Amino acid sequence: MSYFETISTYLQLGFTHVIPLGFDHILFILTLFFLSSNIKTVIIQCSVFTLAHSLSLGLAASGFIIPNANIVEPLIAISILFTAIENIVHDKINPWRIALIFGFGLIHGLGFANALKEIGLPKNQFLPSLLSFNIGVEFGQITIILAAYFLISKWFSNKIWYKERIVYPISTVIACVALYWTIERIVFPI
Repeated sequence: MSYFETISTYLQLGFTHVIPLGFDHILFILTLFFLSSNIKTVIIQCSVFTLAHSLSLGLAASGFIIPNANIVEPLIAISILFTAIENIVHDKINPWRIALIFGFGLIHGLGFANALKEIGLPKNQFLPSLLSFNIGVEFGQITIILAAYFLISKWFSNKIWYKERIVYPISTVIACVALYWTIERIVFPI
């Protein structure tokens, strides 16, 4: 595979790992979005998340960390559950949220590493394929944020009922799904 084919392939794999295949990743990004629909705030949170998952993915893909899916997958579900509940309980972003998102990003990166292990990375183009996969994931995340913004937030976030009618119900549904996944991933490990 040529250099440009590798970049193109892994960009696409990173993007499709989020959209449409990464339902848990989509829900996590939405939980980041719904606590504050300010696009700048969401992009900052998403960037911190990306930095963290890129770090742990790189360490795992290089063989420095060997992720255990039976631990990582329930923790990913718990991270979604936690951020969804936080959207219901808090009205604004707390200062510690960025550190928490970084920690959750490290966990999600280990989940990406398990997915990449199945796909494989070419040894002769390890770094370009790894970076391309991460950039593809980031494009997927930005697509989710922009879709949520243009479909929901742009039109409704300034309404007095926005939290009660949109944020709380969506966050509750996400929390219920994440709770189910947490139990399922603990009881029926991969």
